[in-house]
Amino acid sequence: MLSLHQLRCFLAAYERGSITAAAEDLGYAQPSVSEQIRALERTLGTTLFRRVGRGVVATEAAESLRPHAEAMLASSDEARRAVQSVEALETGTIRFGMFGTARLYAGAGLVADVLARHPGVRVELIGQNSNDVQEDLRRGRLEAAMIAVPTVSSEGMQVTPVARDELVYISADPERLRSPVTADRLAGASLVMPETTWRAVDSTRIVLRQMLHETGWNPVTRIEVEDVETAVELVGMGLADTVIPRGAAEQLLPRLAPTAGWVSLRPQQFDTLAIVHRAGATLSPAARLMIELATARIQAIATPIRPR
Repeated sequence: MLSLHQLRCFLAAYERGSITAAAEDLGYAQPSVSEQIRALERTLGTTLFRRVGRGVVATEAAESLRPHAEAMLASSDEARRAVQSVEALETGTIRFGMFGTARLYAGAGLVADVLARHPGVRVELIGQNSNDVQEDLRRGRLEAAMIAVPTVSSEGMQVTPVARDELVYISADPERLRSPVTADRLAGASLVMPETTWRAVDSTRIVLRQMLHETGWNPVTRIEVEDVETAVELVGMGLADTVIPRGAAEQLLPRLAPTAGWVSLRPQQFDTLAIVHRAGATLSPAARLMIELATARIQAIATPIRPR
């Protein structure tokens, strides 16, 4: 009979490509994980993995099973959260996903808001990049999140835009700030950009690529870094310019690049900040609380998007 334990072992082996690594992740003995996968294969009447060297490779049947296994585990977690929701706001852990630069907008303030209402809870704000947070949502590791999204639709997710943050051009050269930066000027700029690990899926870069599409160019970077603070410092040194959300610029420029300034793009461009959770999910009281408080925080800083 198929069990959630078997599915957890299957997904761990699928993600790691190794029974041994899956066992280490789950905290089980390797023979136990192997037996759970064999039992699952007997139940399904098919082979899920082929051994290659010291690892395993998923079969076509495993590829077909994966999204259903993820959905079943996510549903199981939702059921567990629903049962525990009565106590969750007294002594439980509240987990919420946030976009990477949330620390500059609402991170500490959001935690303070939660603890002011529920001093007995433990708070976890999760996320380095919006794309990773959305993956955690898809896999059921997070119940809800506020992230930056390039579009307002995502398969299997409910996306509710709550605010827009203008993307602005940052430079230490006053001549470059005399007028809004057009697509042609941006295409020729020497840029430092953060989020290099996620450069292909970062929402800010997606917006800039769309802006430059008609020029036939992609944004060209002189310097790639991980965090926005380093990018702003390099702008302050006069080594490159950058494009970041205005909220981040207002927080960082006085401290890290006091001689730099910012100007709008032409046409204006925006990051959209949205509440995201699995479509059709029944949200726990903890998730609803975090959505309420995070929305209030971000709308006090960025331009609110009101429900129609």
